[in-house]
Amino acid sequence: MSENVSTQHTPIRFQDRDALNLQLGREIAERLRIALDQRGHAALVVSGGRTPIGLFEALSRESLDWSRVVITLADERWVAPDSKDSNERLVREHLLQNQAGSARFIGLKTSAELAEDGAEACRARLGELPDRLDVVILGMGEDGHTASFFPGAEALFEALDPSTASACLSLTPPAAPHARMTLTLARLLRSEQIYLHLCGESKLPVLGQALQSGPVEQMPVRAVLRQHQVPLAIYWAP
Repeated sequence: MSENVSTQHTPIRFQDRDALNLQLGREIAERLRIALDQRGHAALVVSGGRTPIGLFEALSRESLDWSRVVITLADERWVAPDSKDSNERLVREHLLQNQAGSARFIGLKTSAELAEDGAEACRARLGELPDRLDVVILGMGEDGHTASFFPGAEALFEALDPSTASACLSLTPPAAPHARMTLTLARLLRSEQIYLHLCGESKLPVLGQALQSGPVEQMPVRAVLRQHQVPLAIYWAP
């Protein structure tokens, strides 16, 4: 992957998270409306964690034909969907509400006890998505991970392989709890727009480091920052 970084990686900064959530929610909703007008359906990939809760709530109030929108996750912890650690639970409680309550959701967690045993069924579910995703929202950890592309994870090379035909794979972070199911980089890059959604002062130096030269495996978010297939916008608030 090229290590050249373009000006598209200058973060768009907001005074506070409410302002970011309102603006980004509006922008995502408009992209979904355009997709609905052009193709009759739209696909949205979101991330979990605490950062996107306010964005989910803002987006859920946007007026559009959510019944024609399918939503899935960039990654999921291999826990029960009603667990406090479940990204699916987060989406159901904060995004699939209000106007967005009629959207279709594809969860990544299956009934399999182990993540690796659920991968095939998860790939079948993801096969119901359109080939091109309209919007992908990613976050970034302070270790430089995005989705479940964790530094040092055994399956990281496969997850980042641009030629893989797999839509998702199981992966166990070396430090973070729970096995994961993650969409592969190749699947995420079959999209029209990627947003990197960052909150907190601590994320700016991490982003700065990720934008420097260095191995992708050391800070896997570099795989997203260095790609040239999909437009990328970085939104940040303190």
